[in-house]
Amino acid sequence: MSALPDWMRPPRAEGWFAEDLDRLPEAPRHTELIDGALVFMLSPQRWWHGHLVTMLTVALMEQAPADVRVGREMTIKLDDRNRPEPDLLLTTATYDGDRTWFTPDEVRLVIEVVSPESAHRDRTVKLRKYAEAGIPHYWCVEDEGGAPVVHVYELDEPTGRYAPGGIFRGTLERPVPFEISLDLDKLTPPSGKWKSYGNAEGAGLTRARPPPLRLIRR
Repeated sequence: MSALPDWMRPPRAEGWFAEDLDRLPEAPRHTELIDGALVFMLSPQRWWHGHLVTMLTVALMEQAPADVRVGREMTIKLDDRNRPEPDLLLTTATYDGDRTWFTPDEVRLVIEVVSPESAHRDRTVKLRKYAEAGIPHYWCVEDEGGAPVVHVYELDEPTGRYAPGGIFRGTLERPVPFEISLDLDKLTPPSGKWKSYGNAEGAGLTRARPPPLRLIRR
């Protein structure tokens, strides 16, 4: 059994603290801290997941008011022992290109796109922790046969818990945290009809096309 690398050993007997994530250059990307434990994303990201997050980012940026910005793959310091990294968030923080995390009071909406390995955390653990931190809006996006389905939650302040705000298929219309209108069916292309060519068109996607013809002289 191989020994753990030094960077995976907590720097103190109490375990990991939120600020430790900024001092772990060897850690994989998207490392989170949940209840003082490091959480890694071990499985490769699905194309569906990445494309959906990109399209959601663009749609929300187009509709957000001037005082709201969209953050992608940024952590939130919920407390000293919890620093999760949602797929997307909406923040009222002043832009600072060097910052690596937000505080809960700067975040108006958190969005998690569920993957097989994150399903339990997204549906239960983070649902509870984001609410306890006072973040007012939470969306949990599920894959339903290739179509995104958004489970919306709103914070009930007297109880400090989220209350269901609806399940949305096809379209999503919400008045909070600002007026949002999304055509969910357009956030992911039909399977088998798109191909990546490594450019920015269509969030890195273009319609599949045949290779160019070449004339060969004989």
